[in-house]
Amino acid sequence: MIMMKKIYLIIIAACAVTFASCTDNGSMADTNPNRNEAPIIDIPEGANQGEIMVKFKPEVASVLDQVHTRTVGSVMTRSGISSMDEALKRVGAYKLERVFPIDMRNEERTRKAGLSLWYVVHFDEDTDLKQVAKDLAQVAEIAKVQYSHTIQRAYDPTVKPTFLSDEAKRKLKATTRAIGNSLAFNDPDLSLQWGYVNDGSVLQNGEKNDKGEYVVPALPGVDLACKEAWELCKGDPSIIVAVLDEGVMWNHPDLKGNMWVNEAETYASQEDADGNGYEGDRYGYNFVADKGFISCDDVFDTGHGTHVAGTIAAVNGNRTGGCGVAGGDGTPNSGVKIMSCQVFAGNGGVTLYQEAKAIKYAADNGAVVLQCSWGYNSGRSNPLLYTPGYTTDKAWVDGAPLEKEALDYFIHNAGSPNGVIDGGIAVFAGGNEYSPMAGYPGAYPDYISVAAVAADGTPSSFSNYGPGISISAPGGDSDYHKSKKGKIYSTIPPLNGGDEYYGYMEGTSMACPHVSGVVALGLSYAAKLHRHFRAEDFRKLVIESTDDVNAYFTDTKLYWPNYESFGSTSPMSMEPSNYRGKMGSGLLNASKLLNAVAGNGVEMKVPNMLVAINATSRINYTRYFNNGENMTFTCMVADPSVATMTAETDQVTFILKGLKVGSTQATVTASDGTKQSFYITVRKSNGWI
Repeated sequence: MIMMKKIYLIIIAACAVTFASCTDNGSMADTNPNRNEAPIIDIPEGANQGEIMVKFKPEVASVLDQVHTRTVGSVMTRSGISSMDEALKRVGAYKLERVFPIDMRNEERTRKAGLSLWYVVHFDEDTDLKQVAKDLAQVAEIAKVQYSHTIQRAYDPTVKPTFLSDEAKRKLKATTRAIGNSLAFNDPDLSLQWGYVNDGSVLQNGEKNDKGEYVVPALPGVDLACKEAWELCKGDPSIIVAVLDEGVMWNHPDLKGNMWVNEAETYASQEDADGNGYEGDRYGYNFVADKGFISCDDVFDTGHGTHVAGTIAAVNGNRTGGCGVAGGDGTPNSGVKIMSCQVFAGNGGVTLYQEAKAIKYAADNGAVVLQCSWGYNSGRSNPLLYTPGYTTDKAWVDGAPLEKEALDYFIHNAGSPNGVIDGGIAVFAGGNEYSPMAGYPGAYPDYISVAAVAADGTPSSFSNYGPGISISAPGGDSDYHKSKKGKIYSTIPPLNGGDEYYGYMEGTSMACPHVSGVVALGLSYAAKLHRHFRAEDFRKLVIESTDDVNAYFTDTKLYWPNYESFGSTSPMSMEPSNYRGKMGSGLLNASKLLNAVAGNGVEMKVPNMLVAINATSRINYTRYFNNGENMTFTCMVADPSVATMTAETDQVTFILKGLKVGSTQATVTASDGTKQSFYITVRKSNGWI
């Protein structure tokens, strides 16, 4: 049996979905005895005991709101709906918890998306779970009942990153210099990161590995074309990438300069200073432990989240370690920002509803790229080795409604209608089950699902391929190259008392952040050019910005499973015909994407503004005008009795203050004479009830 050791995070669950359709027995108050019961998403195997999720129907939203408001600061035990409360009493529920905490800044769109209707019912773990589901399904006001699961890793957490010796690093760098590769930055380990710039020096003809065997060489040009892309842009701090993974080491020497910082919050405090529903979330949030403390050094942690983050945004040009695809240029605050949304910690993972909270948190706190190196096993994976997942879009949509709604919220509500991107981009690992189909959620057409290639452009031996795969990117293949240098090099936290801050991993989990990094780099360039995109249009632009990978794979490919442990024994083969045309649109090319950004999208416009009476809001106008970073501005309000716009000392940032209910036009004029008009609306409050 071949043991899969590639890094890939999945949700372990059976994927058969059935729906209850028997009629109500008439015993519940406020119910119609002839109506059908609410559908139960029936995946009881492995479901969490003592909790179950329900979605209420929209018509009872006001009742839930009133009860929720009265119980702020205390435990909500009842809903205010008589039939529901009878069911809660019968099952012994001790807590009714809204899945998504109230964030006043985003409550309106939360309710519009229907996410405010999702609740978790908590009850004694000894209570029969299926019976609870049946009881709740009979409540007329409930639209759906879904079992809760805990997300699990699909890899062995005892398998840690691998490292090159100092001598091996020295030799590789010397070889790179001899070839004459002009590196874009002064980071000493950039030459190890073949996924960005591959000149062939990382693995050469005639080179032997530490077992004394010849390696399979790399092929120059199999990379993201970062060298050319970096000539146009190197990363912009206005672009935030949310990493849903193990915790990111926020104080890593090569990451701390590019971490997202929630300035209002004190790290890991017990105060929700900014009112977003989460306490102490200065660098993101730990959804496993439900606190702002981000962990990454448990004995069962692998460094996966930090490794992924480094590929996206390790600080460039700081003479330290390696680089990130969108890590900036070495000047302060120049790279994209990483938000840590922790969904794994030690040997634990989040529940499905905590995963959904992490996705929504990312959108509500400014992230526009969702980096997801996790998912279900491919529905066509070998059942002798894996538990197959979903096989169709409909099966996943029906079987994971809360997850789907949270992802919909992200792709439709991240960003801004007046920013660089209206909506968000979700990027998923395609899966490592050697399977002819991507795993979900990534296989769904609205997202980007990434397959992995080796350093010579051939499909990585572990990578999924075929339906659902959107694109390919460097993911490594040490079992093929017979060398750890064929893996992906990036940042890691020191693990188990070690002192290494950089190491090698491989998998579609590593291909995924290469794509997230390029997406972030493309959006950074759009910010530089003051261009605006709809999320769907930008996603299509990414998928179109590729090089053909079919030309790299013409002969049967041999690889040696678990080579690091067992060497060249029992090789396996891969046939080109099985993969040709099935690795998505091709190998992502960052240079092509940035050039496409320059020729697409529309000019950014000053947004209309909304404010409550006596409340204030800030806006910086530099991003809405070409060459705006080199200009100052003035702003005139047509009716200053409705609102005022006051310039700060920099003459680029203005403070809007609402004075009375109403609407008025305003005009902002740049120092070069160009003007834009917009509308200000003032309402009584920002409340939602």
